[in-house]
Amino acid sequence: MEWLQLADIEMLTKLSISAVLGLVIGLERELKRKPLGLKTSLVISIISCLLTIVSVEAAYTFPGSEDVRIQMDPLRLAAQIVSGIGFLGAGVILRRDNERISGLTTAAMIWGAAGIGIAVGAGFYIEAVFGVLLLLIGVELIPLLVIRFGPKHLKRRDLTIRVIVSQPKGIETVMDELKRQKFFISQSRIKDLQGEEQQLIEVKTRVNVRHSVPQIYTMIKKIDYVQNVEIIS
Repeated sequence: MEWLQLADIEMLTKLSISAVLGLVIGLERELKRKPLGLKTSLVISIISCLLTIVSVEAAYTFPGSEDVRIQMDPLRLAAQIVSGIGFLGAGVILRRDNERISGLTTAAMIWGAAGIGIAVGAGFYIEAVFGVLLLLIGVELIPLLVIRFGPKHLKRRDLTIRVIVSQPKGIETVMDELKRQKFFISQSRIKDLQGEEQQLIEVKTRVNVRHSVPQIYTMIKKIDYVQNVEIIS
């Protein structure tokens, strides 16, 4: 009876540690207003841990007889978690209007939360804690270091800029100003607006991450002939 109580305490400890680590991952995403929030991360981490415990314990407590020897892979169920969690990750990967794909980091964090739960369920406490620390360092600290000390092409971000000008000659004015401000234009589109003497300029560009969206908006708004500005980041 005492052994059973100790085993129960150990399982509850594993679930508690998994919940705390899942909470840390979910909090990081919640602060960034990402799809993976506190509740989702907690559920993934706790249930992954629980299924791993069930898988490991069942491998050694499965009822058998003296004549039949039953062998089970203790992590077979846990291996299916990694595969099955993919549908959650796919749900947060979205293709936006500007044809950019977002949500990849959140999908990876969902997968990571499941992995942390499996690690705790299998009894690798230190490894799980260290894994969460590395996740937070990789997601929060390293991007800041890259922006500050990395190569120039890593210090830029993609933007889609849509500008409506009042006259055709405003098109060249806008394009020249963007180039003068060192906007690296990868794709451009010019369109006449029906029923109006206006033109739409749409450009996909890469800009320095230190230039905020409001600063870019203000700069473009001051260009001659510009009537309307839309920036999609």
